Amino acid sequence: MSIKLLAGKVVAITGAATGIGRAIAIAMAEHGASVAVNYLDISQDLEIASLRTTIESAPICGSLLAVPGDISRPETSQNLVSETVKQYGKLDVFVSNAGICKFADFLTLPSPLFERTLAINLGGAFYSVQAAAQQMVSQGTGGSIIGVSSISALVGGAGQTHYTPTKAGILSLMQSCAAALGKYGIRCNAILPGTIKTALNEEDLADDVKREYMEGRIPLGRTGIPEDIGGPAVFLASDLSKYMSGSQLLVDGGLFVNLQ
Repeated sequence: MSIKLLAGKVVAITGAATGIGRAIAIAMAEHGASVAVNYLDISQDLEIASLRTTIESAPICGSLLAVPGDISRPETSQNLVSETVKQYGKLDVFVSNAGICKFADFLTLPSPLFERTLAINLGGAFYSVQAAAQQMVSQGTGGSIIGVSSISALVGGAGQTHYTPTKAGILSLMQSCAAALGKYGIRCNAILPGTIKTALNEEDLADDVKREYMEGRIPLGRTGIPEDIGGPAVFLASDLSKYMSGSQLLVDGGLFVNLQ
């Protein structure tokens, strides 16, 4: 790739062992960034090894720092940021991506599932964005923070009553952080993916009837893949979006405008 939109930039991403986070990490590296990723624990070692091979080999030839930890714990975010700065000397771009989604019926939804979803999806986003912002403010050179929300921030889901509020919360967090951090030159924006083929919804999309129904509602005629989110993330990380803050970028193949 001849044009490197993120040459010399340092990027940190939460929840990047698989799915959307992994695709964003690769896209950032392809555009010249040094990348640090958070992942949960040793259960994801194989995924991290594969990601490292992809990023640190031709044609990307980038650099990957992998830092384990449960993102629902505030100290995990502080450690990710401090290790990133220790390795690369700064932090320019931060992507809050980590999240879980286990479908469940509202009337019988167990409290541990609700609490865990809230702690990871929204609590993790808050603590990680706060840690990144603290570092960017101390550097005094601004930065870009991206929150991976969802089309679910805009629409409901019968089996997602514990999940959709967290994604709406991430969108709201980016809007409020844009207002709070603009004076430091820090831009905060949200990406709202539509239906993307990831481990979070693999079982749901395995149903041929449901998948065909979903694809029929999407004007572009297919569900998304993680790589479809990489480009928009690079755009929000780069100077191409230097006057965007508090924005929401819907990446859904046209699904939302066809929901009627």
